[in-house]
Amino acid sequence: QKDFEKAQEQLKLLRKDPGNETKLKLYALFKQATEGPCNSPKPSMLDFVKKAKWDAWNSLGNLSQDNARQKYTELVSSLVSAESADQKKDASAEEGRRDGYETILVTTKNNITKIMFNRPDRKNAINHKMYREIIKALEEAGKDDSTIAVITGSGDYYSSGNDLNNFTNVQTGEMKKMAKDGAVLLKEFVGHFIDFPKPLIAVVNGPAIGISVTVLGLCDIVYASDRATFHSPFSQLGQSPEGCSSYLFPKIMGLAKVRMSALY
Repeated sequence: QKDFEKAQEQLKLLRKDPGNETKLKLYALFKQATEGPCNSPKPSMLDFVKKAKWDAWNSLGNLSQDNARQKYTELVSSLVSAESADQKKDASAEEGRRDGYETILVTTKNNITKIMFNRPDRKNAINHKMYREIIKALEEAGKDDSTIAVITGSGDYYSSGNDLNNFTNVQTGEMKKMAKDGAVLLKEFVGHFIDFPKPLIAVVNGPAIGISVTVLGLCDIVYASDRATFHSPFSQLGQSPEGCSSYLFPKIMGLAKVRMSALY
């Protein structure tokens, strides 16, 4: 009885919702443990909630109250253990996380530095701040004790390429300066991929567009998930491909495939 009462208190402390199916099991076991076999009339088919609860309780048949208490306690114990394991896993992930970044997540664990694009609400579009933070992360990863660095994206996209806000709200008189500053930033960004002193691995977890595609040629290994797609719409936009792709892609894929990919 004490274990049963303790389990009721532990259940109240759970942070995560265990889900409707588990809650129905808990409800049924609690009713069986405290009242015995189902003794209430079957509710209307249109009362879906009461009907689901009644079915769950009724399904226990003649299970004894002692056994119901034991099963209830065991189920709560499993939920508590699972949540505790999840919390330890989350704490472990946070353990190697580096501070000082807003648009990316940088973690180092087991001699692997992971750089994750972290603007999922913007499909990981790369704005000026993200460019600078990726540069900083590559500089740090090149000097730390990690053996390799991995680049990937959070959410559904690897990256949707340049954030178009990079090119908006620019006054007419500032266009020349913006273009010059952008060229300097892009050169520095690409240069850090070229000069990275360790194996650099890209894990493309979803659609990749524009510059997030073209710099893949500068990575040592590229893994693509079954959700990965690659788009390089430079000819449609009247732009030239960046990231050394006009030089590297023909060497990697052959000129015919590069032309098919619409780089030119």
